[in-house]
Amino acid sequence: MKSLEKGQEKKAADKEKHDGQDKSGKNDEQRDHDESEKNEKKVDVHSQEQTAKQSSITREQAWDLLRKYNKEPFHLQHALTVEGVMRWYAKELGYGAEEDFWGITGLLHDIDFELYPEEHCKKAPELLREAGVSEDMIYAICSHGFGMCSEEEPKLEMEKVLFAADELTGLIWSCALMRPSKSTMDMEVKSLKKKFKDKKFAAGCSRETIAQGAERLGWELDVLFDKTILAMRSCEAAVAEAMGQDA
Repeated sequence: MKSLEKGQEKKAADKEKHDGQDKSGKNDEQRDHDESEKNEKKVDVHSQEQTAKQSSITREQAWDLLRKYNKEPFHLQHALTVEGVMRWYAKELGYGAEEDFWGITGLLHDIDFELYPEEHCKKAPELLREAGVSEDMIYAICSHGFGMCSEEEPKLEMEKVLFAADELTGLIWSCALMRPSKSTMDMEVKSLKKKFKDKKFAAGCSRETIAQGAERLGWELDVLFDKTILAMRSCEAAVAEAMGQDA
């Protein structure tokens, strides 16, 4: 009799244990633990998504820093253009809260090129750190020279945009200067594509880098061309005004 009672008690205990398990064999306590871990991960990811990158220096400080090492009008105009393009892209791609970060990164991306062309993207960290520029912005700035003069690879979407747009803005502006209007306002993608294929035109603008930039972003070249033309249109007047004031 006692043996029978013990057998029944064991069956009841096994049934209770089984009822508390899911199909994966986990009991209530294990499931609660797993669910808690999942929720913690969700909170962490959500926090990261909600944390917009902010510049550690103001735009005015960045402009003064740029002019400390750059005097040539061509370099200043290029910096202002890339700044404007990056600000447009920040808003276009859903990073409006990071517009200043994107823009200042674009403004300072060639900070060392005029005085230290042989150390481009290698001297920049020193100049930027001295001015209090954050490490994430320094990395982003140096990443635009990846494969040419830098080992920092573009990883974030902002870095990929800078990598792709830097060379392309030079090509677009060279095309614009060939037009009667001397402007990007009436430029079309088909005109830019013709100049892109002509390797002798604006030979200093690397077609390979532009193509790699589009690939990194997962865009067709036409999409990159169209967006960057629109971005340059958005800032063309402001760049001209700034250059007039700086003259």
